[in-house]
Amino acid sequence: MKLYSGGIAPNPRRVSIFLAEKNIEIETKQFDIARLEQKGEELTKINARQRLPVLELDDGTIITETVAICRYIEEFYPVPLLMGIDPLDRAIVEMWQRRMELELFMPVGFAFRHLHPAAADLEPIQVREWGELNQGFAKKAMKNLDEELGNRQFIAGDRFTIADITAFCAYLFLKPGRIDYPMELSNLQRWFGEMKDRPSTQL
Repeated sequence: MKLYSGGIAPNPRRVSIFLAEKNIEIETKQFDIARLEQKGEELTKINARQRLPVLELDDGTIITETVAICRYIEEFYPVPLLMGIDPLDRAIVEMWQRRMELELFMPVGFAFRHLHPAAADLEPIQVREWGELNQGFAKKAMKNLDEELGNRQFIAGDRFTIADITAFCAYLFLKPGRIDYPMELSNLQRWFGEMKDRPSTQL
């Protein structure tokens, strides 16, 4: 297998943390997203959408989309299980992973793409109102998450899962999204402190 990645950009970072949690090393080629290297001929031949990460299998099969790549890896490297241990747990993890993606990860990304000058090449038509609206969505999601984390250690229960990875990578991107860190949300801060101390997140 070969992974085409984008360093510490949020989606590539999700896959990197997922692999590190499983103690897996895959041949990796890095592209500098800030320099728009993902739009070059090499990656375009592999993924016409010009997005990272991309997983290329030994037979030439191409898998794109972060969670799809993680799901494939989970099937072949199940220890530790990061996407659920039984049908009910898998459903709960998927529920929280999807919530984190839709309610936090994507709003933070939209805020960055529509408000940060450095994102002008990624989002040629920046709509300030949309960016500001998504800042509000992200703040609401973090407040809701703070309440949930008052009842358990991790986002989907008592174990670290892909839902934590998604939320952590979103939180790391608050500053580029021009969103203040919610230091008043004590449960969220406790969780984030634990996440940033994990060996897998030291990228």
